[in-house]
Amino acid sequence: MHIHNLYADDNGESHFRDIEIEWAEDRGYSQLSKKMPANGIIFRRTIGEYDLDWHPAPRRQYIVNLDAAVKITASDGEERTIKAGEIFLVEDVHGKGHLSASVDGKERHSLFIPVE
Repeated sequence: MHIHNLYADDNGESHFRDIEIEWAEDRGYSQLSKKMPANGIIFRRTIGEYDLDWHPAPRRQYIVNLDAAVKITASDGEERTIKAGEIFLVEDVHGKGHLSASVDGKERHSLFIPVE
């Protein structure tokens, strides 16, 4: 399992990298990671026609797309379409930030899980 990670370097430029989840426990029928820090959960509905300008993340948080994709553009120019069921960790809380846009005009439901 991997997580898309959007982070800002010391100059405020945002970049993507992938984080692989390590399994800490194997139960034979499932694997579990170690417990990760989190601080609450926010439910979000986003209209299907959004195209947000440059913005940093409001906080470090995991975002879990439930039913639609989002196109994210890092300030270094890399674009990723993060699909339904995928997870990303946004950490670009300073600098230029990123662009966010709907995919195929679909409304998106997602979970924000702050890790501050």
